Amino acid sequence: MISRRNFIASLSLLPAALAAAQSPLPANRNIKWALTSALWNYRPPCPFTEILDVMKETGFIGIRLAGFPHVLDQYGLTLAQMQREVSKRNLHVVTISWNGALEEPAQRQQVLDSARSAMKFLADFGANHLVVFSPGRDRPGANTPAAFRELCACCNQIGELAGGMGFTAGLHNHMGQMVQTQEEVDRFMSMTDAKLFGLSPDTAHLHLAGCDVVGTINRYKQRIRFLDYKDAKWTTPTTDWVQPNGKVLAKDSSAGRFFPSIYDLGDGEVDFPGCHRVLKSVDYRGWVCVDLDTARNGPRADYERCGAYVVKKLQPIYL
Repeated sequence: MISRRNFIASLSLLPAALAAAQSPLPANRNIKWALTSALWNYRPPCPFTEILDVMKETGFIGIRLAGFPHVLDQYGLTLAQMQREVSKRNLHVVTISWNGALEEPAQRQQVLDSARSAMKFLADFGANHLVVFSPGRDRPGANTPAAFRELCACCNQIGELAGGMGFTAGLHNHMGQMVQTQEEVDRFMSMTDAKLFGLSPDTAHLHLAGCDVVGTINRYKQRIRFLDYKDAKWTTPTTDWVQPNGKVLAKDSSAGRFFPSIYDLGDGEVDFPGCHRVLKSVDYRGWVCVDLDTARNGPRADYERCGAYVVKKLQPIYL
């Protein structure tokens, strides 16, 4: 018969026993794992602390903020309050999704000022990389050789500015933007200075655009400073896509086709083990963002699934 003292003592062991029974979290050693706040933009509004709690409990210790410079207003926080909430959970703001009119010569100084402001914001969190999105390819005048040259020249200047601030900067390829196809990725990389500007690739957008995902990462492995691991396979919707926040996307629209085509790691067609072997070959030490645009089971459950994939399939290749 167990004594009262021993019973009470056994209760103190329950948290450790429960933790041991759970799946192990990503190790966050050579590869440090992040997520993006963009997922929550498609969901009903919630406190920023709810996102941080999901991160803490699933082992994704970094966040890429979407919606700068309005993200503080979005969550009703001051910079100091966001820093405090992130720090007390031992988490990190690692970059932001930044863009501007990079193809417009008349707006060059405005774009550079915006990039500088973004990096100053990130520096307050100890971050040192800027993820740069190219302009939409359907903007008037954007889909021209002159606009592409201006894009590349502007990115070189952003890279020079970043280097002077102790930052790196890299392009985020994206469907519907000026750098989407394999030819456009390769042309952009050939027209930008490897010493100034890198690539922050998104695997899902590469795959859905028909690019060679592993081949692209391998080709530019020396210029990669940040990555998005996002799984995808083209999935034709049979009905309109309804976001968790109630927004309806017509099934025959580009967005209505895109969101159903995004999956948890391992559920799509992207060769993440191949990508990871490339990172190992260059001894990559940095952030990988698991960027979910769609969370079919909710953010916590889907990031738990992605974390389990990381631990089981990727960490044996390279931590």
